[in-house]
Amino acid sequence: MKEKPFAITLDVGSSLANRTGAWRTERPEYVDRMPPCNQACPAGENIQRWLYHAESGDYESAWRQLMRDNPLPAVMGRVCYHPCETACNRVRVDDAVGINSVERFLGDEAIRRGWTVTASAASSGKRVLVVGSGPAGLSAAYHLRLLGHEVTIREAQPRPGGMMRYGIPRYRLPREVLDAETGRILALGVTLELGTRVHDVPAAQRDGGFDAVFLAVGAGIGKRAYIPAGDSARILDAVSLLGSMEGEGPPLLGRRVAVYGGGDTAMDAARTARRLGATDAVVVYRRTRDRMPAHDVEVEEALEEGVRMKWLSTIEHADGGRLTIERMKLDETGFPQPTGEFEELEADSVVLALGQESDLSLLEAVPGLTVEHGMVRVAEGLMTGHQGIFAGGDMVPAERTVTVAVGHGKKAARHIDAYLRGVQYEPGGKHPPASFDRLNTWYYSDAPASVRPRLELARRVSTFDEVVQGLDESTALFEARRCMSCGNCFECDNCYGVCPDNAITKLGPGQGFAIDLDYCKGCGLCVAECPCGAIEMVPEEDSGT
Repeated sequence: MKEKPFAITLDVGSSLANRTGAWRTERPEYVDRMPPCNQACPAGENIQRWLYHAESGDYESAWRQLMRDNPLPAVMGRVCYHPCETACNRVRVDDAVGINSVERFLGDEAIRRGWTVTASAASSGKRVLVVGSGPAGLSAAYHLRLLGHEVTIREAQPRPGGMMRYGIPRYRLPREVLDAETGRILALGVTLELGTRVHDVPAAQRDGGFDAVFLAVGAGIGKRAYIPAGDSARILDAVSLLGSMEGEGPPLLGRRVAVYGGGDTAMDAARTARRLGATDAVVVYRRTRDRMPAHDVEVEEALEEGVRMKWLSTIEHADGGRLTIERMKLDETGFPQPTGEFEELEADSVVLALGQESDLSLLEAVPGLTVEHGMVRVAEGLMTGHQGIFAGGDMVPAERTVTVAVGHGKKAARHIDAYLRGVQYEPGGKHPPASFDRLNTWYYSDAPASVRPRLELARRVSTFDEVVQGLDESTALFEARRCMSCGNCFECDNCYGVCPDNAITKLGPGQGFAIDLDYCKGCGLCVAECPCGAIEMVPEEDSGT
């Protein structure tokens, strides 16, 4: 019969005195878990990683980490609706980490300091045509160029940026910011052909000698709706209104403007009308606010600027500076139904903001490609039904945001690269999620989120100056340090300090820790005291004895 391990005694001071590992039934392991912010980001950013660099004050390393996934951080720091913050575990402690504001700071800092990226990969000898210079097209071109391919972007408009330029007002996205980040992408060696509309994709591919095509045509056509109107009624669509702001002169809307719709574009149109001199800008929407597709921040800012909202209303007739509005009510399914109750509303012009669609006429000659409900059907890797032709952004079924489009561009680039090299792109496996219940939040100090300053209200309605301002360096540093590093070690030394058996070894800055299982007795104290849930207990492996 074997002697039990605890029957063995060792002299005091022996190097083996703390070797208690054989008593364990469980042992600790360091783990890597998927932070909720990373998981929620449509652009696939490694948010926690670049925040780690930012909180140490190494802003250039943070920016370079960010640029691995997103070539437009200064743009995204302004126009992204930050689903990462909605998912942030810290929202259950005090406030979500201001990820978007730190991203903007890093993007602006890069522009200010002139940081650049180099395309150092060996040339593949392959050529790719990108149709459209919006967020999806620019993102795809950037990643494809870094992978060693020659890229040509063809853009129908006279300036690059797609719907970022022709659909997002300057008070949300200053054009010098867009130009700076677009210019950085082009400086990698991307060819941009402006004022060049592609009418026939196969012909463009064949004549240009391109090995693959990425279609990234934005939703630049406003949907129309039939509204009975007299000859004197002035009706235009929101997409045309916002796009015309990039022309030589602003459109004439009159003093009273009605905007028909309830999305973010409707808010942009109404706020633009106020800046163009409208004393009364009213949004007419057929449902209630809680069913409005516009993001809350857009609605709140519109209300602050004096935009009125008429909920449960629809336009029945327009003529001679007056609208006939019918009141609606929601049925049991939430669908609006007419009530037969009418009122009149004065309006010099009506702006239709009822949705947008892409011009897909360039696809008529593409065999095998399927279009359903105005969208291009694509496979998991964003390839269409035609070999070598990919599509993303507003053209495919997905949420229509800049962030989603940037993510499509990166994803398409990786699959196009694999296609050109004759291999299959295999994304890495995903880590399990870092849930809130794994955290020891009492280790983190209370730290309310930083608030981005805003332009004073008096100037907001009279100029197109940027409304939301950025954080300064000290505030951005504070905000980055609010990250709890959910599910991944940030080298706080807690495990090292609390281990009663000195079983944990520090490997050096940025390298984490190792557990010497000869000394670990499996007490689990390191797991209990890990703030971020980066250690877990697992069953002891069968030793075979």
